[in-house]
Amino acid sequence: MPLRTRGHVCYPFLGDFRVRSGKQLADALGLPFISLDAFFWKPGWEESTSEEMRARVEQRLADCPNGWVVDGNYTRRIGGIVGDTSTDVIWLDPPLALTLPRIIWRTFLRLLGLKEPCSLGCNERLSKVFFSRESIVWWCITQHGLVRERETAKMARIGLGIGSDVEGQKMRRIGGWGKELRVWFDDVKRMLQRE
Repeated sequence: MPLRTRGHVCYPFLGDFRVRSGKQLADALGLPFISLDAFFWKPGWEESTSEEMRARVEQRLADCPNGWVVDGNYTRRIGGIVGDTSTDVIWLDPPLALTLPRIIWRTFLRLLGLKEPCSLGCNERLSKVFFSRESIVWWCITQHGLVRERETAKMARIGLGIGSDVEGQKMRRIGGWGKELRVWFDDVKRMLQRE
């Protein structure tokens, strides 16, 4: 089964893969898509406090009793309110050689105003995109390996069929250059057709 249930799905990873595939999955399941970036970033790139973000996310999840698809991973900010209540955790793990060019392209489109910002009022600025350690491009380069280590450890704990927490197994890894994701989506569509 590509999903354990139709309910609460979390996509904890960076980049365009997550957002695009998360929206596609939400549409297929008939569930709302919730981007945690929109709850974290205030206009002008001002960060929400952990308390503000947690309250807003809790309320949004409560507003969706039939399920949701959440994109993002802000566990350090909001604790386990998303991951702990998810029925499925989908770890999209494409190689950096695929992720980085997509992040750069998406950011370039945002700079030109051809793609919506990650959160209302958070427009990209050239000086912050390529010449700052706060850049999403820099973050992608420096965090890709760390995210992979963290999610690999999580897989050892809650990975479907392999996790040490047998009752808590709900995570699957989808890696590669895109084929695994396409196959998985096809499996989801077949699952929904059988319902």
